Amino acid sequence: MTRVTRFLHILRVLTRYRLLELLPASRGRGALLFLLRLLPTGWVRRERGPRGERIRLALQALGPVFVKLGQVLSTRRDLLPDDIADELQKLQDQVAPFPGESARQIVEEALGEPVTRLFSRFDTEPLASASVAQVHAAWLPDQTEVIVKIIRPGIRPVIRKDLSLMYLFAYLLERWWSEGWRLHPREVVRDYDHTIMGELDLVAEGSNTSHLRRNFERSTLLYVPQVYWDFTRRNVLVMERIHGIPIGDTEALRARGTNMKVLAERGVEIFFTQVFRDSFFHADMHPGNIFVNVDDPERPQYIAVDCGIVGSLTNEDQYYLARNLLAFFKRDYRQVAALHVESGWVPADTRVTEFEAAIRSVCEPIFERPLQDISFGLFLVNLFRTAQRFRMEVQPQLVLLQKTLLNIEGLGRQLYPQLDLWSTAHPFLEKWMQDRFGPQSFMRALQSHAPDWVEQIPALPQLATDALRRIRQLDQLAAQQQQVLNDLHRDLNRDRGVNWGLVTGSAFLLSAVAVASNFSVSLANTIPATSWVLALVGVWLLGRRRR
Repeated sequence: MTRVTRFLHILRVLTRYRLLELLPASRGRGALLFLLRLLPTGWVRRERGPRGERIRLALQALGPVFVKLGQVLSTRRDLLPDDIADELQKLQDQVAPFPGESARQIVEEALGEPVTRLFSRFDTEPLASASVAQVHAAWLPDQTEVIVKIIRPGIRPVIRKDLSLMYLFAYLLERWWSEGWRLHPREVVRDYDHTIMGELDLVAEGSNTSHLRRNFERSTLLYVPQVYWDFTRRNVLVMERIHGIPIGDTEALRARGTNMKVLAERGVEIFFTQVFRDSFFHADMHPGNIFVNVDDPERPQYIAVDCGIVGSLTNEDQYYLARNLLAFFKRDYRQVAALHVESGWVPADTRVTEFEAAIRSVCEPIFERPLQDISFGLFLVNLFRTAQRFRMEVQPQLVLLQKTLLNIEGLGRQLYPQLDLWSTAHPFLEKWMQDRFGPQSFMRALQSHAPDWVEQIPALPQLATDALRRIRQLDQLAAQQQQVLNDLHRDLNRDRGVNWGLVTGSAFLLSAVAVASNFSVSLANTIPATSWVLALVGVWLLGRRRR
């Protein structure tokens, strides 16, 4: 399918599901819709139904790339109304699989051997199929049970082509709709571009998985499967197969006697542990990627898969985020506003008092409700919306964090509706601040650096001697440079007259030439006298200045 054909197909789908009609009234909207109805792409039956449902069906009709876009958009509640975001959440794992024989061929080409030699058994029927890849069950020669994740064949050029069209539509949305810039369409497409291209590299996903596994090694909170690197390539990933209950299957969890309150609170603890202890968090924690081990129903353990999207925070971001959240708990909006300026999240010239008033107007109505009725994630969404009015630059790491927190909170409320995320998070943040910046943290840092300092002590006298010698050399160099500057200054003062003499003498000589060249022939007898006088004055001035 050529780019033009694909473009026309997209227009036909948008027309069928009446998505262009969702654009508010703006300059040129009526003419655009009329023109589209005249084109053959507009001669299609138009679907009815709620707008969210029509958007979801249109994305499904456009294929895996647009389905993935819908999944990404479903987490951006700061940009979308709730009815659309809720409908887009239904797009998780609703993608038709590609043939099992194609999967077998991709594995053999990637690993360079027949599947029958690589595995004792390989199921061609996929376990699950998503927008970018699908998963097959297999067994290694030693009968270890694994899963084989395989990138969809031919997906890269399709993604590139669709991304270019998405950028075009984003540009047109900003161009034709006066309020289009508020949705940040090109920013959304760039975010999606980064996300989906990252998911195409399964070696990177395997590396993320191994890193997360090390962070929670021997943990009772979270289990991460092992990666088998000998069988992993850029388009094929082989991992330990896990067995657990999908976290969305609440009926099965309750049937096993799972303590749902503990399960919900452990999810929150896992999130804050990843963000603040490790500064490395799984940023795609939707229900399709999380399972639960209920061997001990009173202490259920999470199992995480699909680490294609991860996030991290700098030490500074961790510090400012923790202080922001603690200030919110105390309703200290002045500190929240000051921290946003101090961290560079909003411009330095932001008026803190105005920003504080805007934050208070968002927060006070929320805090008047019981804490268990407050959505922490939506609270952050409203905060970022307010900050954007004060020219807050989009922080990619904070967008991923917000998206992940929305997923975690949504899962927690689904498991245990009475979940009070605030009271769960508050003691964790206070403990983290104490551990990171308290006296014990200082002593740990001292102990950590002490061996290096002890090793350098014998070299300190020589280092001090070298430093003093270099300081003296710098002083000598500075004195020499000052002498050179003084000499130059004296020469300039002395030669200032010569420069003026040159200028004046040259002016008289040029005047002599001008006189000689501009007088008429009838004055030929007077030309030599005039020009000679000017020339002689010029020469006399030059000679006088040179003396």
